[in-house]
Amino acid sequence: MNASEIAYRRVVVKLGTSVLTSGSRSLDKAQMAELTRQMAHLMKAGVEVVLCTSGAIAAGREHLHHPQLPDTMASKQLLAAVGQSQLILAWSQLFGIYGFNVGQLLLTRADLHDRERYLNARDTLNALLHQGIVPIINENDAVATAEIKVGDNDNLSARAALLCDADLLILLTDQKGLFDADPRNNPDAKLIPEVANIDDSLRRLAGGSVSGLGTGGMATKLEAADIARRAGIEVVIASGQHPDVIKKLVCKQSVGTHFCAIEHPLESRKQWILAGPKPSGQLVLDDGAVNAVTNKGRSLLSKGVVAVEGEFERGDTVELTDVNGRVFARGLARYHAKALQAIAGKHSDDIESLLGYDYGDAVVHRNDMVVLQ
Repeated sequence: MNASEIAYRRVVVKLGTSVLTSGSRSLDKAQMAELTRQMAHLMKAGVEVVLCTSGAIAAGREHLHHPQLPDTMASKQLLAAVGQSQLILAWSQLFGIYGFNVGQLLLTRADLHDRERYLNARDTLNALLHQGIVPIINENDAVATAEIKVGDNDNLSARAALLCDADLLILLTDQKGLFDADPRNNPDAKLIPEVANIDDSLRRLAGGSVSGLGTGGMATKLEAADIARRAGIEVVIASGQHPDVIKKLVCKQSVGTHFCAIEHPLESRKQWILAGPKPSGQLVLDDGAVNAVTNKGRSLLSKGVVAVEGEFERGDTVELTDVNGRVFARGLARYHAKALQAIAGKHSDDIESLLGYDYGDAVVHRNDMVVLQ
């Protein structure tokens, strides 16, 4: 492989549990060794690689000889606590063959929710890359609860791609890519080689997890692709079993399903709004406000708010919906929920008299907002 063939210089590779186990109940060390070989080859050619790996729970179950445990959060955390060390040890040994060190980052949603912690994680990730160390990212399943989990490593890998300002996100799975029908029950299903826009019809094509071993199916991969491409990052969904798949994708060969990056990506603050905090509530807008936000690039004023749902504080992330419940934007609220309930539908000039204070006319400012549609 010549340096001139390389199309990307910073790449995030996400490996699902089904790829790491080859569909079995244990880690497939031969498969992991082959994927490591590809990544190491690219790194020697000057490509920076971030690895987002699943498999901690599977590794824990294997190390404990597949114990019979109750299906509880505590059991999963137990397996993750045991398995995470086994997983990082395996990666450390494999990359060590090629002279590379690894560094582990265990994240939860809380690390991405708080702006300062988000920036700290970004700094750590970049520091590892600058020292030629392979960052290995996983969710901190041993301590994470449902409330603070990102939930799946597809979305976690998209957030990692934003954190390190990657050029390409590779989502490797047990499928060849995204098909125009379910290939499990339709022999005529055709692979979609390129996607320019992710819409509702495309989301309907996404099925669930095929293997049952992991937490992510094709739907979560579409979510991840949508997050990354809005930040100007190209995304590919491909089979982890395809020969030299990582090397081929970094050289921009046609494998799997390629998602085009949006031409004018979001700036850093809006990337964080989209990828970091989980929305704490919703603001329902009338038709005029929806039009002003989506088509005219305006901030949201109190006059256009029809209803306020959820409990949130000033500065929390909220979703903006139309009266039919369609979410079309996300942003940072400039007033807490109870204050917004008091000023909803009222003119901006009345805010101070109603509340006794005034944080400005906009309840969600345009600079703190990401329009999704």
